[in-house]
Amino acid sequence: MSDQAAPPPSAARPGVLSLNISSKTALFTAYMPFLKRGGLFIPTTRAYALGDEVFMLLTLMDEHARLQIAGTVVWVTPAGAQGSKTQGIGIQFSDDQSGQAARAKIEALLETHASSNRQTHSL
Repeated sequence: MSDQAAPPPSAARPGVLSLNISSKTALFTAYMPFLKRGGLFIPTTRAYALGDEVFMLLTLMDEHARLQIAGTVVWVTPAGAQGSKTQGIGIQFSDDQSGQAARAKIEALLETHASSNRQTHSL
């Protein structure tokens, strides 16, 4: 018998999220450029806590390949949030190559939306 306790269930494995963004408008409302490494807001009713590690499978517009991105939960919008905001989580991309490649790709796609005054899911 061992004296060591098992790790808590949340530390066992990061969550896996699949997200398909089919338009630039949807990408603009989900992208979080104010985060140091960039990130996305993902609508979900699943409970997450700040600091949770997640893994995203992201499909952008008409691309066939999914981007595989690790990240961390840095924003939580609960159900019934003020202003009728969509329930979900904000994920900051990891500092590895996959996270930075996703940020560069998203920012290139959104160049024409940079000065837009449209409302987003986060701010």
